[in-house]
Amino acid sequence: MEPDPLSRTPPAPFIVTAELPDDVLAWADALRRAHYPPGRNWLKAHVTLFHSFAPSLREELPRVLSAMAGEFAPPQAEVTGLMDLGEGTAIALRSDSLLAVRQRIADHFWDMLTRQDQGGKKLHITIQNKVSRREALALQQGLAPVLQRRKFAFVGLALHIYRNPHWEAVQTWKFRGKLGA
Repeated sequence: MEPDPLSRTPPAPFIVTAELPDDVLAWADALRRAHYPPGRNWLKAHVTLFHSFAPSLREELPRVLSAMAGEFAPPQAEVTGLMDLGEGTAIALRSDSLLAVRQRIADHFWDMLTRQDQGGKKLHITIQNKVSRREALALQQGLAPVLQRRKFAFVGLALHIYRNPHWEAVQTWKFRGKLGA
């Protein structure tokens, strides 16, 4: 039996992501492996909802995420194009339903959110980062004509511990509710 990652020391911040369906994950992860600098690509493709929750929320955060996943139906989403990150490229996503879930979580923890997590959220999957501007533009010009819009539904919420620079999975909760946005 593996040790509970929450019981490890020292405390580390939590990251919350939205889980992609298998087909979208495989597609986006292949793009990430092909275009992300290999020495920096420690993660699978993902959609970050919150970058940093305090370690002191180790008991409350899982309860809230579980409740949100239980309350909401799988949020519908769509790939809408590419997002220019300056020194990288992301797949741009649109999902009013997922943003509604995120807002409910943000409202619950508002006073504990970092400035970055209090700001507006543009949903995306980073497939390239920390490259030259020229490399980023070249990828965007090459992918833009072949990137197809596609619809899908997010399957759940996931909690990770940030173990600089790696992430350690804590738990995943599947969307199973009836509420939509």
